[in-house]
Amino acid sequence: MQDSGETAEGDTPVEELLAEHLPGLRAYVRLKAGLLVNAREAESDVVQSTCRAVLEQKERFQHHGEGRFRRWLYTTALRKILDKHDFHTAARRDARRDVAADEAELLAAYANFCTPSRVATAHEQLDRIERAFAGLSDDQRDVVLLSRIMGLSRAEVAAEMGRTEASVRNLLHRTLARLSHELET
Repeated sequence: MQDSGETAEGDTPVEELLAEHLPGLRAYVRLKAGLLVNAREAESDVVQSTCRAVLEQKERFQHHGEGRFRRWLYTTALRKILDKHDFHTAARRDARRDVAADEAELLAAYANFCTPSRVATAHEQLDRIERAFAGLSDDQRDVVLLSRIMGLSRAEVAAEMGRTEASVRNLLHRTLARLSHELET
């Protein structure tokens, strides 16, 4: 078993990996949570809960590279999002909290599917990006999250989505074109 705070490479503590992946994690949570959870939960609370869970479990996880760490991190975040969704739909809670996100970090992650000129005017675009993203189908949202936010390869995205690599490539191309068109109008 490895040192509890390091990766298989032995040189990157979990805390450093979390810090490195924080912008992408914040974007993932914000985009994956959807309107219901985003209306009732601050994205920073879900991110913090995810990071806490990862740190609490670091002794039991064997890190075999950054890709495995990323998958573990985003899977943990997805579980947190699903728990929040279940909580709010089951209890019919209506508590609304408005906590502003650190836009600079989110925009760094969003830059993976936006042009540089869009990033420059990002403060105005943040809401438009998220509204356009919310208008996508589940498969379209997943392909963007898996490939552009999580950074998975086409083969990994295909395996995750139960599709061929060619199908993933086409879906991603069409989805990015749709997002681009939505953001241009």
